[in-house]
Amino acid sequence: MKARLLARAALALAVLTSCHPTKPMTPTWPALDDKLLADAAATFNFKLGVPAPLAVTRDGAVLFRSTPPRAFVSDLYELGADGKVRTLATVAELLGTTAEILSDAEKARRERSRTATRGIVDIDVSEDGATVMVPLGGMFHLIDRSSGKRVVVDPKGAAYDPHLSPDGSTVAFVRDGDLWLASAGSAPRQLTKHPPNVEYGIAEFAAMEELGRRRGFWWSPDSKAIAFQRTDARAVDTLYVADARHPDKKPVPFKYPRAGTANAVVDLGVVNIAGDGTPRWLTWDLAKHGYLAAVTWPKHGALTALVLDRDQTELALLALDPATGATRTLLTERDDAWLNVNVGAPQWLEDGSGFLWMTEAGGAWVLELRDAEGALVRALTTPEFGLRHLAGVDGRFAIVEASTDGPRQDVWRIPLDGGSPTRLSGGDGLANVIKAKHGVVVIDAMFEAGGREFVAISSIGQSRHLLPIVAERPALEPTTRLETVVLGGRTHHVAVTRPRTFDRNRRYPVLLKVYGGPHVVTVTAARDSYVMDQWYADAGFIVVRSDNRGTPNRGRAWERAILRDLVTVPLDDQVGALQALGERHRELDLSRVGIMGWSFGGYLSAMAVLLRPDVFKAAVAGAPVTDWTLYDTAYTERYMKTPAANPDGYRATSALTHAAKLDRPLLVIHGITDDNVHFAHTLALIEALYVAGKRAEVITLSATHMVPDPRLNFAREQVQVDFFRQHLGGS
Repeated sequence: MKARLLARAALALAVLTSCHPTKPMTPTWPALDDKLLADAAATFNFKLGVPAPLAVTRDGAVLFRSTPPRAFVSDLYELGADGKVRTLATVAELLGTTAEILSDAEKARRERSRTATRGIVDIDVSEDGATVMVPLGGMFHLIDRSSGKRVVVDPKGAAYDPHLSPDGSTVAFVRDGDLWLASAGSAPRQLTKHPPNVEYGIAEFAAMEELGRRRGFWWSPDSKAIAFQRTDARAVDTLYVADARHPDKKPVPFKYPRAGTANAVVDLGVVNIAGDGTPRWLTWDLAKHGYLAAVTWPKHGALTALVLDRDQTELALLALDPATGATRTLLTERDDAWLNVNVGAPQWLEDGSGFLWMTEAGGAWVLELRDAEGALVRALTTPEFGLRHLAGVDGRFAIVEASTDGPRQDVWRIPLDGGSPTRLSGGDGLANVIKAKHGVVVIDAMFEAGGREFVAISSIGQSRHLLPIVAERPALEPTTRLETVVLGGRTHHVAVTRPRTFDRNRRYPVLLKVYGGPHVVTVTAARDSYVMDQWYADAGFIVVRSDNRGTPNRGRAWERAILRDLVTVPLDDQVGALQALGERHRELDLSRVGIMGWSFGGYLSAMAVLLRPDVFKAAVAGAPVTDWTLYDTAYTERYMKTPAANPDGYRATSALTHAAKLDRPLLVIHGITDDNVHFAHTLALIEALYVAGKRAEVITLSATHMVPDPRLNFAREQVQVDFFRQHLGGS
């Protein structure tokens, strides 16, 4: 068995053997479904071939990228307003036999957006919808949608994060910390000249990873000017990511602000593209509001910036005058714990008369209509509506996601005049808005009974068209059942997946599959999301998911229960839900419980065996945070505050503090080129365990925080299920 594992983990770089003796495999385990696992690995968990809508044009077309069902290279397609699909561009047509080579900066940008595919990944479309810009292979490919004619613009060198002007004439991009311009028939020219130690036009790590802002510059609606970020990162720590499997490659340096250390200093400038490149600076109280969370430059309405203080307890929405550099405050908000930033807000109305805003000030999200000066006109939803996300404006309607039922979510059209909302999705699963523009709403709907569809709904032509999905379907239907348990008067949502050969007279070991941290819920009414849960269940377990306090969509008090302590409440809630299920369902053998998760879920899994060995008998921790002082400022300080302000909290929530308590088997899996949760977290834990006379199994992958490689994914699941079989006994 051990030889088989190590052979499959030839893609793993190192394995440290556990101090716990390996238990012999028991013959009662069912055979593994290797075909399903191979299919899941080869299809990136059946996500390859799922369309990714990129833009909606003025004539109602939806432009989307898609891959084959077992390939990671995306081509570009168009769903017309008439429902017909055509190919706009393929990688083979644009690149020929030339290999696509990505810069380190571009790889990092895609890591921030969790983009695993290659080929045509991003596009820009002119305001009139006539021209599409496809950056690929170091070139900008301009495609005329009506004729199909293509023009190649060569930037003559490195070009980071290119964007097409609204009039379709010019591509702006960043090179060596400056803005450059390129257009057909003209040589590229440098627009700005940054001083030493400062760069222009690039979003810093905190904005890209934690604030949802991945751009560092924005075209004016008339295509005559560009607003751009000025970044001074001299005080920010420089970290290095090295791939030890390729010692011939230099480590990649990047700026990463760890909790309690200096952030980049960020403000905005505006430069006219026809001028001499001298910017006009738009500067606010940077000492007070150091985070730039969002920038919006609407056709009608003010250039706006959403800024936050470092503690993320106060925000201000600023109107900026690009002609004078003057700023004025449209609104402010404060929360004693922290403020959540909704990526969709503000949304300016098409005529510039006001904007839509989401506020959580009353304890739950509410949608507000405000005038152009920021004054409240009216509330458009009640706290009881269950608002979750503002996706866009459709004429005199707002497009939002909302639900009062935790695992479910619908898409709604909200009248701006205060009338009753209209549901656009079917009400039978999990529906998300992907795009909402020019009278078209594109919805990704995953159904409770299984299956998925992408539908484009037009409010102009009253049409409804499906985007093609070529992804493979899994060869099983999960048996998952959604339930609720009550803990301390609170309702918690749980999901239970049993083997398809379930025998009610037997007791099964339990796998708790967790995330448990901010921004993510794991219990959803989307049956296809439980395919791998079913694979583990069919391997001889009952798989449980539970969403604890600190996760979203349950109101302010629920979410902010984790303030200054990211482990106690999540772990207590997970244990409480598990025990409540055990009392209800005797087939759950709570004397044999394993826990597994990735990222925050990896952190919670490691902490579970350290702090609650009475409950958890084994854990797999994937890419775990082990010490919050090693993680980034914006995320960590939002919940934990700074190490100086909360030293006891940082100490108590660190796995290093509790390393000597390890008495249960622990397997840690981590990518050595992870630039989000750095491999340093795992190394620190290994050392703390070693000093304490403890050991854990460790598998290091030649991967980042994402693991798209089918070989690695296949081996990872095999290793994990074998680990739990070894340590949780026969089923």
